[in-house]
Parts: sequence; C-alpha cells; structure tokens
Amino acid sequence: MAIPVGSKAPDFTLKSKSPADVEVKLSNNFGKKNTVLLFFPLAFTGVCTAEMCSLTAGLDAYAGLGADVIAVSVDSPFAQAAWAKQEKIGITLASDLNKTVTKAYDVVFPMLAGVGDTSARAAFVIDKNGVVQYSEQTPTPKDLPNFDAVKATLAKLK
Repeated sequence: MAIPVGSKAPDFTLKSKSPADVEVKLSNNFGKKNTVLLFFPLAFTGVCTAEMCSLTAGLDAYAGLGADVIAVSVDSPFAQAAWAKQEKIGITLASDLNKTVTKAYDVVFPMLAGVGDTSARAAFVIDKNGVVQYSEQTPTPKDLPNFDAVKATLAKLK
C-alpha cells in the first residue's frame, strides 16, 4: 500500500544518466516547486514505454503547473539511459537499483513476471514542503495512474 496523503515524503538521492549524468535529490525541489514522483516497473517494456513517451510529450503541462517530474525504476541508470535515448524519453529517470526508495514509498511489486521484485506503477504529488498531496498505486502494472487527478492536485497547489 503506497504511503498515504499527508505523509512526509521520504527524501532520496538516486543516480540518473537521463537526461544527464546527475544525482537526483527530491529535497532539492523543496521550497521551490512541487514534484510528480512516478514509479514504473521496468524499462524496455510496452506499458512503461508508452507511459514515459506520453509524459514526455506532455511535459510542458507539468512545468506549467509548477512541477518537476521524476520517474523511478529498479533498472540501472545505464539501462535507463539507453532506453531513454532509444525512445526519446525526456523525463528525468532515476535508478533505484537497491529498491530503497521503492520500499520507502511502499510500492514494491513482488516477483513481476517471475523475474523478481520491481517498483509497482505508482504516482505521487509532493508539494513544496515535502508533503504527499496525492498517492496512487495502480491495481496492476498494466494500469496507468490517473494523470488527470495528478494534474488536478497540482492545479490546487499552484
């Protein structure tokens, strides 16, 4: 069960090679902008590719709502970078290879397709104060989060 609305968002620092070789630290946004934090199971899979490509196409809408978008998976940063390059994904992808952030947000999906534990598909809106304002874990990895609800939450925070 994903951490609930009203919770203090667990801070993290994760490696990213897409779109740049940086460390992604959630609290860097605190006091500055809201954050849409997405978890997805695995790079190079159909639903995840469709989700990230669609979000990339609509990234300006999130920027217009004063939000930064960070997508987290248990893939290595090298796999994420290759996937982003191949699919032209422009969202910041962060590697949670050790699953520490996935566990902190309580969105572990056990034994996905028999290959092991991954991140479930989930969405969080975290306000400038670091408090979760929207929390959703989808029923299955094939289901996408309610992005209209994510945007509505961001609009209320603006």
